[in-house]
Amino acid sequence: MKANIYLLLLCMLLVCLTACPDRKLVTDPPNRSPLPETTAGDLVQFPAWSKDKMIYEVNLRQYTEEGSLAAFSKHLPRLQEMGVGILWLMPIHPIGEQGRKGGMGSYYSVKDYKGIDPSYGTLADMKNFVQTAHEMGMYVIIDWVANHSAWDNPLTVAHPEWYTKDEKGNFVPPVPDWSDVIDFNFDNKDLWEYMIGAMEYWVRETNIDGYRCDVAGMVPLDFWKEARSRLNKVREEPIFMLAEAEETELHEAFEMSYAWEFHHLMNKVAKGEKNVRDIDAYLAKDAARQKDCQYRMLFTSNHDENSWNGTVFERMGESVFAFGALTATLPGMHLIYSGQEAANNKRLAFFEKDVIDWKNFSMSGYYQTLNQFKSRHPALWNGCFGGDYTRIETGNDAHILAFKRSKPIGEGATDEVWGVFNLTNQQQSFTLPAELAGAFHEVNLGVDKQLEAGEEVLMKGFGYWLLER
Repeated sequence: MKANIYLLLLCMLLVCLTACPDRKLVTDPPNRSPLPETTAGDLVQFPAWSKDKMIYEVNLRQYTEEGSLAAFSKHLPRLQEMGVGILWLMPIHPIGEQGRKGGMGSYYSVKDYKGIDPSYGTLADMKNFVQTAHEMGMYVIIDWVANHSAWDNPLTVAHPEWYTKDEKGNFVPPVPDWSDVIDFNFDNKDLWEYMIGAMEYWVRETNIDGYRCDVAGMVPLDFWKEARSRLNKVREEPIFMLAEAEETELHEAFEMSYAWEFHHLMNKVAKGEKNVRDIDAYLAKDAARQKDCQYRMLFTSNHDENSWNGTVFERMGESVFAFGALTATLPGMHLIYSGQEAANNKRLAFFEKDVIDWKNFSMSGYYQTLNQFKSRHPALWNGCFGGDYTRIETGNDAHILAFKRSKPIGEGATDEVWGVFNLTNQQQSFTLPAELAGAFHEVNLGVDKQLEAGEEVLMKGFGYWLLER
């Protein structure tokens, strides 16, 4: 039986290689860096295709009036031009009706782990979408909700023993406020087998490139390690896993985790409650607790922050551009949420239809510049593929964040880029250090700049430079 399965998988791979010649498989990548070494064993693979990518979160329901994969696909050429590398689809599964919140319910209330919500399309639509994205050089991961299900998921009848129960034998939500979902009991290993099998299904059937795993820290690490081991065997090309959590131990099964602490710190700096010294302390602390080649995901917004805590403009005001640029240049992978390129300033309803206003794409050029800047400079790449971060002192280091990213690129050459940020709402002055002297190209403005050591500089509130040579 196993021999037949392996033969089938081999045939599928040969068909893909024949039918999809433009798909860049990392099994034999031309002109690519070798995979970095890691002590996480062979579970976490840090696929070479992820080295210079940014990630874009797709809210299908709110993206178009139709809310379907087919309608969203019309935006792919625009996103490709903007430099999007990884598409993260919020949950695509049917949504529970029992205990539903609002008219349409939460995306994270899963009624069928192997189904696709009819409003999004069919399994064939999903396969076509993934293939189209691949042909355009983009990769696709989908949201996976392992911790809980909808109340009316058929598993509640077929396998009630897979759920957590109170002293009266009733199903319970994992968190009281999450009243539309009920908690799984991961002490039951039969649940593991089902859940991993469902994850294998989507990789096998649609050729997705991995998962963003919801509240990953609420699920046992050993489950994720077993799931990762199994998923790595479904196809030859490495997959990519993102944990919605900050705990570093999850990197035993995931390439990337959330930089939640940094996100909240940026919000406080934007309000003047914290300053650059606090950013310095965070970066030092996070570098010390990270190991191997782990990625952190840096973001100014996402679906939770937008809907529950405010739009990026509500939280960050005029600092939006500076902090967006900072997430693209500090160590880590930056995220763009649906609508940010259109300067969306509306809190999108979480349980109702609330379509993004695409009247313009006023920030698309801004994000394109950042994405291209990252892609062309190995110093800015992700994890071990990227370069070192070196803080540069200016004499006004509580307000001015200046740094260099650098990476040797062979034959004695080094790729270098510089960032200088005024992270206050007031004009700040500083003295140019020797490290920032010379001829540069200012990427964010598209102009050349000659800087002299010892020169006094005045930088407007939340102004910034991205410099290259």
